[in-house]
Parts: sequence; structure tokens; C-alpha cells
Amino acid sequence: MNKFLCRPWGIVLSVLVLVGLDQWTKALAVRFLKGADPLVIWDGVFELRYLENRGAAFGLFQGQRVYFLLVGVIVFAACLYLFLRMSKDARFWPIRLVAVCILAGAWGNMIDRLRYAYVVDFFYFKLINFPIFNVADIYVSVGTAVLIVLLLFYYKEPDLEEMMRKKPVKEK
Repeated sequence: MNKFLCRPWGIVLSVLVLVGLDQWTKALAVRFLKGADPLVIWDGVFELRYLENRGAAFGLFQGQRVYFLLVGVIVFAACLYLFLRMSKDARFWPIRLVAVCILAGAWGNMIDRLRYAYVVDFFYFKLINFPIFNVADIYVSVGTAVLIVLLLFYYKEPDLEEMMRKKPVKEK
């Protein structure tokens, strides 16, 4: 896994596969859920419900298309910088994987914003009335949560300094 995510083509292929999965699920949502009653998976708990989200998570920043495109470009630039600068040491593959997920999520939603001027959402946890979301949102949310856990509990400050040196340190 580490060697795959250390190669530019491995990163690009990973992002493309994840974006493809996101776009495929959104196409299914448009085809089968748009204009239809919600598809109840577990009554009172979980359903598939079509929503055109012109804002961000929790309905924030409604109609701010330029803002979201700018954020997408910034996420892309940050991930590109990380991939170019990061050590290829095997210990850092989790951060590479997280960056791939966050990048794929940002691109998946950016594609929707460019194509439709909104994001297609369809997963709804009715039990807790959680905001409706999509696969790209899962990539970003889970990726961010894992990144926080890695930075707080797994990597120490010397690891992070070494991570940005590019060259792996030889085992002693």
C-alpha cells in the first residue's frame, strides 16, 4: 500500500477510483431518488432521500459556489504540496491515504458544484435527524477524523518533522 501511494500514478489512480465511486452513487441517486419518495432502508432509522444541497455541511453557506470552488482549489494545493514534500517512509502511508480521501471528497463535491451548481446528497439518518450527506462527504469527514486521531495520538512531533524531510531515516 505504501509503495502504491508513494507513486504519483498511484495517488492519481486512487483519487480517480474514489471520485468515480462517489459520482456513480450520485448518478444512481439522481436516477432513482430524484422526484421519488424516500427509499426506507430501516424504518425510522435510515433512508435514501434525494436532496440538492447548495450549501455546505449542515446547510451552511447556501449558494456560495465561488467560495466552495476556492476551498476545493486550496484543498488540492495543500494535498499536492503534501504529496510532493512528504517522506516516502512506510510509517507515513496512513497520512497519504487520508490525504487521498480528503482530496477525492473535495473533488467529488466540486464536480457536482461545477456541473449542477449544487451537490447531490442522499444518505439520511432519520433516527437522529442527521443532515443528508453523500459518499464524498464520508471521505472528507472520516479522513479528517482519522487525520486528527493520527496527529493527536499516533505521530509525535519528531515524526511530523521527519515526514516533511522527504528522505526516510534508516532503521538503527
